[in-house]
Amino acid sequence: MSLWTSLEPASATVDPGASTRVRLRVRNTGDVVDEYRFEPVGSVAPWTTVEPPTLRLFPGTTGTVELTFAPPRTPDATAGPNPYAVRITPTEHPDAVTVPEGNLTVTPFTEVRAELVPPTVKGRFRGRPRLAIDNLGNTRVTASLSGTDTGDRLSYDLQPGNVQIEPGRAVFVDATLRPRQIIWFGSKEEQPYALAVRRSGAQALEIDGTFVQRGFLPRWLATALSLSLALAIAFVMIWLAYKPQVRSLAAEKLEQAGVSTLPPPSPSAPGNVKSSPPPPPEEKPEEEPAASPSPQAGGGDGGGGGGGDEEEKPKERTAATAVQELAARSDGRHICYRAYVADRGWQDPVCDGAEAGTTGKDLPVKALNIAVAGTKGTAGNGAHVVEEWLTGDKWSSAADGIDMYIGSTKEAVSPLQGFTIKVTDGSVCQNTHVANKGWMGLGCTKPGGWMYGGSPMEEAQNLEAIRLTV
Repeated sequence: MSLWTSLEPASATVDPGASTRVRLRVRNTGDVVDEYRFEPVGSVAPWTTVEPPTLRLFPGTTGTVELTFAPPRTPDATAGPNPYAVRITPTEHPDAVTVPEGNLTVTPFTEVRAELVPPTVKGRFRGRPRLAIDNLGNTRVTASLSGTDTGDRLSYDLQPGNVQIEPGRAVFVDATLRPRQIIWFGSKEEQPYALAVRRSGAQALEIDGTFVQRGFLPRWLATALSLSLALAIAFVMIWLAYKPQVRSLAAEKLEQAGVSTLPPPSPSAPGNVKSSPPPPPEEKPEEEPAASPSPQAGGGDGGGGGGGDEEEKPKERTAATAVQELAARSDGRHICYRAYVADRGWQDPVCDGAEAGTTGKDLPVKALNIAVAGTKGTAGNGAHVVEEWLTGDKWSSAADGIDMYIGSTKEAVSPLQGFTIKVTDGSVCQNTHVANKGWMGLGCTKPGGWMYGGSPMEEAQNLEAIRLTV
C-alpha cells in the first residue's frame, strides 16, 4: 500500500447543535504523484464535511484535511459513541482504497413538548381532552402525569398515568375531567386547569386548558319554576283566606216546607212518650206532561250510538315486509332498508343497492330500518355527536326477515353521523352520502366482519343517504 494515514484525535466528543473538528494526516509513500479523494461514510456521514475534498501529493510528502462534525439538535443525532470512517480513493490506483476509522461521542440532550387537543372542552358532567407528548431529544424520556386547577374544582382520570417515549416519538394520553359540583341551573362557567408532565431531575412541563361547564337546566327555566311555585302558593293562600260560603239549595227548600231532616223516633223507644199528631198531608205538585221522546234519542228498534265498524288502517310497510316479498320472488341474498328523514318521516323501503334518504336537500337521516334474507341475520348500531364527541347507540340485531332499527326518531336525539353494520353469513357493502362531503365511496366487509359507514370520527357530519348490498 502506498498511503499512510493518521486521525488526530482518533476519538472526539460533540454536543448536538454544535460542531467539532478532527485532523486527518495523509502521506504518499509511493513513487509516483497521486491525487486522493476523501468521502465520509457511516451513520454520521450526513452531517460530516471534509476540507479539502481532494488532495494531490508528491512521493514522500504529507498533506492534511479537516473533518468537521456538526450533529443537529434532533433525535437523529443518537446519543453515545458513534463510529465513523473516511474512504480515501487514490486516482492512480483506484483499487487501493484506504478507510481510516474513528469514534465520535454525541452528548445526550432532552427536549419535551406537549399540547392539549382541543385546548377547550365543553360538557355538563365531564370533558375529554387528549394530551399529545413529543420527545424531541435524543434519549428516552420517562414521565408521570397529573392535573391541577384553582380551588380543586375538578377531578382527573389520566390514561395512562406514566409514559416512556423513545427519541423522535410521541404518545397520546386520554384525560377525563369531571366537575366536583354540578351546575343544575344557570349559564356555563369556565374552569381553567393544567396537566403537568413530570420528569425526574427536571422542571415539570405544565399545559394549560379550559373546561367549560354547562348548566344542566337553563336559568330561564329556574326563573319560570320559581314564578310558578310563587303563584301557586299565592293562589292557595287567597283561596283559604276568601273561601266562599256554599249552602245546599235542597236544605233551603226543606226548611221552607217545614220538613225535618232528622229520622222519626223509634216505636220501641223506652219511657212513656206521648205521640205527636201526624203531620198534615203534603200537597202533591202538579205533574208536568211527559215529554215526547225525541226522534234523535237512542234506543228502540233504531239503535243508538253505533256507527258501524271503523275502517282498518293499512299496515306500515317496513324493510322486513319488502325483504320477505323479494325473497319470495327471488332466491339468494337480499337486503332492504328505509330511512327516517328529518322533517319528512319514514320513506318507503328500497332494496339491493337502491338509494335511501335524500341528497342535496340538507335533510339528515335520524334512523334506519334494515332487514336481510339469506345472510342468517344482521347487527349494527348508530353513531351520534354527544357533547362534541362521537358516541354510539346500543347494539341492535335481527334474524333473517326481521326488522332491525338503528338511531332514533325522537326530536331530542341528534341525527345519525354514521353507522356500523355486519351480516352473520357473508359480507355487506355500503356507500354513504355525508353532508358537505358527498358520497364517501363503496366499501365492503370481510365475511362476518364489521364495517363503519358515514362521517369520519373527527368531522361528525350528518348522514343524508345510504346504499346497501349483500
